[in-house]
Amino acid sequence: MVMFSAGDTAWVLVCTLLVLLMSIPAVAFFYGGLSKRKNVLNTIFLTFIAFSIISVIWVIFGYQFAFGSDINGLIGSPTNFFLQGIGIDDLSGSIPTLLFVMFQCAFAGLTCAIMSGALVGRMKTKAWVIFTVLWVCLVYVPIAHWVWGGGWLMQMGALDFAGGAVVHINSGISALAVALVLGRRKNTSLIPHNLGYAVLGAALLWFGWMGFNGGSGLAANGLAANAIIVSNVAAATGLIVWTIIDTYLVGKPTVLGAISGAVAGLVGITPAAGFVDVYGALIIGAVAPLVSYFAVYYLKPKLGYDDALDVWGIHGMSGVWGAVATGIFAVPAVNEAAGLIAGNANQVVIQVMSVVATIVYAFTISFILAKVLDKAMDGIRVEESDEIGGLDNNLHKESAYNFNS
Repeated sequence: MVMFSAGDTAWVLVCTLLVLLMSIPAVAFFYGGLSKRKNVLNTIFLTFIAFSIISVIWVIFGYQFAFGSDINGLIGSPTNFFLQGIGIDDLSGSIPTLLFVMFQCAFAGLTCAIMSGALVGRMKTKAWVIFTVLWVCLVYVPIAHWVWGGGWLMQMGALDFAGGAVVHINSGISALAVALVLGRRKNTSLIPHNLGYAVLGAALLWFGWMGFNGGSGLAANGLAANAIIVSNVAAATGLIVWTIIDTYLVGKPTVLGAISGAVAGLVGITPAAGFVDVYGALIIGAVAPLVSYFAVYYLKPKLGYDDALDVWGIHGMSGVWGAVATGIFAVPAVNEAAGLIAGNANQVVIQVMSVVATIVYAFTISFILAKVLDKAMDGIRVEESDEIGGLDNNLHKESAYNFNS
């Protein structure tokens, strides 16, 4: 019988706060700094409103459908609405169930906040609010159940320690679907208006990611320590590799490239953090920036889609790599799961199936939702004059910088 553990509880409490740090200030600063100055407040607002909406939905019914008793591998049993019936002393493993609810709430909110980066500068606030409500119900909750809540992908043996499919592939491909419905911006150039903000956001993401991955085992133990070590190694390797690519192809290292590489490395290691050792982390961290660099600078221009802050290119593509790489580099010495190099080639097949299922489902539903809203709301894109003039002034009647005060 599993008993309450004060140590595990304290650790997951800290990790929950670290994921909250990622969900609000980190993503807000990261995206806000990368956006145009005329849209910085709107960009930050998209992350705050998305996290707030999902926080409310999660405790009313989201958690119950994601993690309730499995129904045919597709969804959880709808019980404990408004968290009624869950006492403060009820346990999920060795930690309070209410703490597990909040930990998972932070993941859900972060996933939607990440998605907003592809849409900055051209989506109506009302449309984003309605889309967020529908998306968390119809996309995030089902996929979370499939992978983590006892659903069919979990039953099949898919490995996703901290959200390669649930968070990064899901947010990346959903963002791409909405961006396709929105269409290209009038001015697709996007030189960061405040790279310092973006660096601060990336640093907070790197810091918070240690709780994101380190807390996903829900215990203060060696597995958590391993998750933190391999996550840091992958981030550092990703930063170094992207810097090398920039130096070779552009002729100079760039700070934007460095932080992009770190985030790509962190995304890549996320599904694998509880299954691979340092050797695997080094390879995952080295390949992730190669995959994302190709997506951002070669695939996007060739295909012509307008993913403003490269959510699909970095989160989606590195998430795909990380999910597949988990099936390659998982070693039993870390968490009993065996991948290709440990003699279990079938795990790669399972991982690919989970990637394909996530991409197909999330893209299809997100695209349909955006299309339906576009028809019902007489367009989900802001007016041309608002887009040209900037959403901070035209939608919010506010400015991030008051140089006359």
